[in-house]
Amino acid sequence: MHRRGWVVTLAGMGLNLALGILYAWSVFSKQLVEPVARGGYGWTKTQATLPYTLAIACFALMMVPAGRLQDRLGPRMVASAGGVLTGLGLIVASFASPGALAPALIGFGLLAGTGFGLGYAAATPAAVKWFPPEKKGLITGLVVAGFGIAPVYIAPLSKHLLATYGVSNAFRILGVAFLVTATAFSQLIRNPPPGHVKPRAAAAGPAAAAHADVGWRDAVRTPMFWTLYAQYACAATAGLMIIGHMAKIVAVQSGNAIQAGSVFVALLASFNAGGRVVAGVISDYIGRAVTIALVCVLQALAMFFFADLSTIGGFVVGSAVVGFSYGACLALFPATAADCWGTKNMGVNYGLLFTAWGVGGVIGPTLAGRIADSTGSYAGAYHVAGLLLTFAFVLAMFSYIQVSVNLPGRELTIRLGKRAA
Repeated sequence: MHRRGWVVTLAGMGLNLALGILYAWSVFSKQLVEPVARGGYGWTKTQATLPYTLAIACFALMMVPAGRLQDRLGPRMVASAGGVLTGLGLIVASFASPGALAPALIGFGLLAGTGFGLGYAAATPAAVKWFPPEKKGLITGLVVAGFGIAPVYIAPLSKHLLATYGVSNAFRILGVAFLVTATAFSQLIRNPPPGHVKPRAAAAGPAAAAHADVGWRDAVRTPMFWTLYAQYACAATAGLMIIGHMAKIVAVQSGNAIQAGSVFVALLASFNAGGRVVAGVISDYIGRAVTIALVCVLQALAMFFFADLSTIGGFVVGSAVVGFSYGACLALFPATAADCWGTKNMGVNYGLLFTAWGVGGVIGPTLAGRIADSTGSYAGAYHVAGLLLTFAFVLAMFSYIQVSVNLPGRELTIRLGKRAA
């Protein structure tokens, strides 16, 4: 049974490796803004960002109904639907053209975005349920790491397909490939039998029981929910702003001296995935709130200096810091949701919290695209993102202090997600 839990965890990683094409959009975006004579569609930066932005919105909004469905019907069926919609969405997007944005909006934005939400909502709660509470950070980090690291192979693969077969055929090839692989991994994602996981005595007790298995109606009434919501939205705004424009940012700020923008997309993705695992493990020991505060202040500092990057070394460091910090949040917030409100209703509880990621995903890439179109620079967008992350850092520290003052020792340990002594 313990081995079965690891199979589910690795299957969730595999599913997310396919769904992670969302994070490789900047490679497509860079090609779409090129003139038709150079194999592009001649779209503006804002137009090229719209399918990505719509996909993020659908991803986030779908997490709530997907969470409820997987809580009731089980994760396998929901994950399978996600894999099918992702593949079909990429195939529909292949019918876009220089004068037709709609297929990309419907295919990548609506269908694939919905598929991302269905698959992502099913993978993490199912894996977490197989393991005891003290492993929440580790297991969550491993599952979502698949989504973060996907651009490491998707970015160079997409660049090769775009150069060899063109935009339309690149979408079709990826669509068929992900339709098959994502659906196959989905068949291995299942919930454990009732009562399988027995929390360790040291991690259980009255405080743990008091905060276990809270329904979404009660969760959204707590100040903790809205404090976490604001932190998540701010962190997502900065991270998705960079991820959605990374290839173009490298070209603009280097004066086209650096042509390997997809390499930095892959590098950012590597640290994105690493941040999810490392931060998840660290938070199991020092607590979620403290870890969230640390990654927010780290990413804020990166944002304030990002406009000065113009060399390969600078972009390596910038990609590493932003990728690690952003990825860390994708492991910390679901683990915090499980700490605060239990795992029974984690699908819908985290789904509601995840809409904050959607808010940041709509604001960040759109803001960056419009500022770059109007000023020729991304500097203003970086400064806005840095201020938002500073605000998130303050909220995280305030939450830590508030919980520290109001809760006794054992309950404090449970609520902050620390490993009990």
